[in-house]
Amino acid sequence: MSLINTQVQPFKVNAFHNGKFIEVTEQSLKGKWSVIIFMPAAFTFNCPTEVEDAAEHYAEFQKANAEVYIVTTDTHFSHKVWHETSPAVGKAKFPLVGDPTHKLTHAFDVHIAEEGLALRGTFVINPEGVIKTMEVHDNAIARDVTETLRKLKAAQYVASHPDQVCPAKWKEGEKTLAPSLELVGKI
Repeated sequence: MSLINTQVQPFKVNAFHNGKFIEVTEQSLKGKWSVIIFMPAAFTFNCPTEVEDAAEHYAEFQKANAEVYIVTTDTHFSHKVWHETSPAVGKAKFPLVGDPTHKLTHAFDVHIAEEGLALRGTFVINPEGVIKTMEVHDNAIARDVTETLRKLKAAQYVASHPDQVCPAKWKEGEKTLAPSLELVGKI
């Protein structure tokens, strides 16, 4: 079963955020757009490149009224040390969420049972806590956060323009489509 258009299930986890430990729950996601980015583990080789990419685009996420959450199966204590020791991860101004109990990785169906790690999963969640986009793939392939931003903006656009759809490669400000019988077979 797909998680698209389903409500995020209740959860409670700890995170390292801007020099302190915080609690993150499903209620933390309410009222603004959220982007949850699952990674296998802290202190690996590919994950810091993704954290750095998200950090370099964080102002764009904030401008779009979205919070970013990086999640690994490590603890929030590990994330504190990861943030303090990795120049790439040290750029993060968003919560680094620990999921040592694997509640989130199971809820978002990205858990690798044999390894106790997460797959690389990316989820865009609307202000009501409903999952609008998801991407899950092999851990050897890092993501490009500009595509996540594009998907976020497309989800926001169609949420405020329910009579429109965003075509392939749509970017903010570009033309959308109004589904109609007249378009069938003409594109």
